[in-house]
Amino acid sequence: MRALNALIVRTLPLVPKPIVRTIASRYVAGESLEEALATVRDLNREGCMATLDVLGEDITRREETEQTVLEYRRALEEIGARGLDSNISVKLTALGLKLDPEFCRAQFDRIVEWARRFDNFVRIDMEDSSVTEETIRIFLEFHRRYEKVGLVLQAYLRRSVEDARRVAAVGANVRVCKGIYVEPPSIAFQGREEIRRSYMELVELLFDAGCYVGIATHDVALVERSLATIARRGLTRGQYEFQMLLGVAGDLRRRLVGQGHRLRVYVPYGEAWYAYSVRRLKENPAIAGYVLAGLLRREKPPVRTQ
Repeated sequence: MRALNALIVRTLPLVPKPIVRTIASRYVAGESLEEALATVRDLNREGCMATLDVLGEDITRREETEQTVLEYRRALEEIGARGLDSNISVKLTALGLKLDPEFCRAQFDRIVEWARRFDNFVRIDMEDSSVTEETIRIFLEFHRRYEKVGLVLQAYLRRSVEDARRVAAVGANVRVCKGIYVEPPSIAFQGREEIRRSYMELVELLFDAGCYVGIATHDVALVERSLATIARRGLTRGQYEFQMLLGVAGDLRRRLVGQGHRLRVYVPYGEAWYAYSVRRLKENPAIAGYVLAGLLRREKPPVRTQ
């Protein structure tokens, strides 16, 4: 099956875009802000919060960042004007981090100032290991100026425990996820259980420090372990939230909301939906088989469990 999935990934460029879009529509809100806001509105009606992500990371030219920055401004304006329960998530490579870190800082500063104006929260997404250190540095710099800037830590990275201690020292708001990028064993855990152990170590460490934690996972085992931790510590709704990707684990999402837990859904959108979708499949060939199933049955595939 693994060989078949890898073969499907290699032939993805041959799949017509409309078919890929049908498959991707489960976990991408659409190309436009209006489509994304409609998705957020529906999620809010279900009792979920949201975070909007403008697609388009790993840009190759500085001028590409301008559209992204202005789109985040529009998103923040509309979230406020419509009274939606949503914040935003930003990938720094969409702002030129790999081209020029100082230019990236300047562009991110514009987004943060607009977030401040609308009293909203900005989450800095974590990307591949080549930018982990610089991402944390930028987070620490901006958190000193605006407390409503948060970070993401990836449990499969061996360095994350030390990184958690660094950001816990400033009372960071942290999303904890497993991590999706392909990284070598020298820097990343590979086994399912060792990643789970690392995940819970991060959650416990951050709670010990009094941090607000976004428990971002669709892994039922981790959800159950996190629920046990929350109960054992007697935590209130204001100390944590669960987070999930759009289109994933709907039953689990509804169960958690029904039990009274805060839950936020990650809502990506934008004109770069195709590159995002193909990259998701390449990063995780295990779900490529669902593409084939979608072609045969015209069904939408689930997304990788975080």
